[in-house]
Amino acid sequence: MKKIILTGGGTAGHVTPNIALIPELQKRGYEIHYIGSKDGIETKLMAEFDIPYYGISSGKLRRYFDVKNFTDPARILKGYVEAARIIKKIKPDVIFSKGGFVTVPVVMAAKRKKVPCVLHESDISPGLANRLCLPSATAVCANFPETLSHLPEEKAHLTGSPIRKELFSGNRLKGLDFCGFSSGKPVILVIGGSLGSVRVNEAVRDILPELLKDYQVIHLCGKDKVDQTLKGTEGYVQFEYIQKELCDLLDAADLVISRAGANAICELLALHKPNILIPLSMEASRGDQILNAESFEKQGFSYVIQEEELTSDRLLEAVKKVYEGRKDYVRSMEASDQHNAVVKVADIIEEVRIK
Repeated sequence: MKKIILTGGGTAGHVTPNIALIPELQKRGYEIHYIGSKDGIETKLMAEFDIPYYGISSGKLRRYFDVKNFTDPARILKGYVEAARIIKKIKPDVIFSKGGFVTVPVVMAAKRKKVPCVLHESDISPGLANRLCLPSATAVCANFPETLSHLPEEKAHLTGSPIRKELFSGNRLKGLDFCGFSSGKPVILVIGGSLGSVRVNEAVRDILPELLKDYQVIHLCGKDKVDQTLKGTEGYVQFEYIQKELCDLLDAADLVISRAGANAICELLALHKPNILIPLSMEASRGDQILNAESFEKQGFSYVIQEEELTSDRLLEAVKKVYEGRKDYVRSMEASDQHNAVVKVADIIEEVRIK
């Protein structure tokens, strides 16, 4: 049987594309294993799959001062040793890495063990983890055409982002029922990211009384970020994180307010959901979400509010504008040719494996 190790972690965006690939890889006869961190979100996301999971030590290379900068290199080295042992035991034919710092020791150990490795870069410019992995990779898949200029030409492939099939099977009525909503008012879905966004959460809650006059609001606010004082508010529900019912909530949504993580916005594109993107600022990131959002805005897929310009009035104005012009956004997304990424990525994995 063909064997593959999937790796990726730290945020849901580094895991869900791996999950999207699982059915296609199984269909193609692969025995699948997963390497992630010992306590990251990937441990929870992969728990429902009957796939062997291996947790390794993981560190992070930061661009700012932190005491952990002195201890994390040792964790990365330990992770490398652990990954090498796992690869030696499993003897995979190929490794697919979605990104996140847990993947760095895995990809480097794969090169040492002469196992071909396929990377996937979601953002327009590669993140630090993937930049470190590039020399060890056999092929690199990308979401955006702009990304190809940042990659070695002989390794680069434009594929788009693998989207989970179940996202297309949502049921609007089930989503409304799950939230206790009626079908008489449009629904806004707020996605702050798997770790939650304090700024987005606050902005939405500040205008909640105004929003609830015309809309019902589903708020995915992130771990430990539920506002207990708002529990029981009619027309408003909040969850730390949703997995199983997410397809139904997306189908129920008429408009989405979201951060601009690449995988999240690619899912909105695939589902043709009118959206308002609030990318992470340069102060809190390397600017990848800003580039992602700008690309989507240029293509007519999204309305963008920079975090520094986020105010109650601006957000209310954006909601009104996007909802009134929702058909135009849907038409633009329907005309996009970014699709079928699961098959494209699986084909590249096959090509790399047999070389």
